[in-house]
Parts: sequence; C-alpha cells; structure tokens
Amino acid sequence: MKPKLLLHICCGPCATSVVLRLKEEYEVVGYFCNPNIAPTEEYYRRFAEVERLSALWHVLVDAPAYDHRRFLEAVQGMESEPEGGRRCQVCFAFRLNAAAAAAESHGCTVLATTLTIGRNKRADVINLLGRAACAQHGVTFLEADWKKKDGAKHSAELARELGMYRQNYCGCEFSVRPAGRNEPRRHETTKHTDP
Repeated sequence: MKPKLLLHICCGPCATSVVLRLKEEYEVVGYFCNPNIAPTEEYYRRFAEVERLSALWHVLVDAPAYDHRRFLEAVQGMESEPEGGRRCQVCFAFRLNAAAAAAESHGCTVLATTLTIGRNKRADVINLLGRAACAQHGVTFLEADWKKKDGAKHSAELARELGMYRQNYCGCEFSVRPAGRNEPRRHETTKHTDP
C-alpha cells in the first residue's frame, strides 16, 4: 500500500507534472489552500482548473473556505515588498502551515507542495518553510525543486495539452504586473489524459 501524501496545490498547471510524478509512489490527496489569490473571480477560476484536473486524474482535492482577508492580515505592512521578498515568505509559510495541519487531519504522513515548480520560486526557502510547518504537526515534508529535470517545461506542455487556463501572476494583488502585461493565457486544444 502506498503512503498517503497531501499535496498543496497552488494552481492546476503547476500541479500537472507534480501529480504524475508523485502518483508513482504515493496515494495523493490534493489541497487547494490559497487565500492569497485575488480577486475572488481569479481564485474560483484557478480552483475550477484544479477540480477539472482532479476529475480527469482521479485525485481527491480538498479546499478550505476562501478567505482573502486572512491573507491580507498576515502580510499587513509588507504590501510594497518586492516579489520573492518577505511578503512572499509569509504567504508561503501561511499556506504550508495550513497544509501541514490538513495533512495531519487527513491521515497523510507526508506533505509536498507544487510551489517550487514556479520559475521564480526559491526551492530552498519553500523547503525550509515546509520542514518547519511539518515539524509542528508530526508530518514529513517532501523536499523538492519540481522545476528541475524539465519539470516546469513538462508542466507547461501538459497544461497546453489539457487546454488549461494559465495565469500570469502569482496570485495576490501585490504581484500583478504593470498594465498590459497581465493578459491570461489559455490553450484551447484539449486532450484528456488519465495517468
């Protein structure tokens, strides 16, 4: 029997190649905890893609109620921090702590996150925060840098094949690029795959 792993999922496209890799060794349970995402419509658009992936690939996905206010309270005073700075670290820790608690309640012995597949996300920082969160909940953190070994490339290819909505900003209103550079990407050619 495979060990049970809770995978914190930041969005559908990032989850694609990570889910495929993890399903080889684990029983994967997805967890969509991203109160950082704004506006509300964007949150539900991203969640819809995760739900679609869940149905296609038979991976249970759980999600707490969306509460952007909690994120804003956590990063208060850090709104003007640069991307990848202190605000992002607080955001990562906030989500990983919630995921570690969820892993414990779901009976998962291992926690992983898709966050490190992002080309601008520092795996060393995320892995450190993941270990700290898991230490508080008696769960093992699976350290990874999913962008390596063509992980990010493979993820983008799978998202294109599946016709997934691919956002072009991290999630919070403070990560939005200047006007004219935030057009969302969507690839309309849809191919259903079942790993």
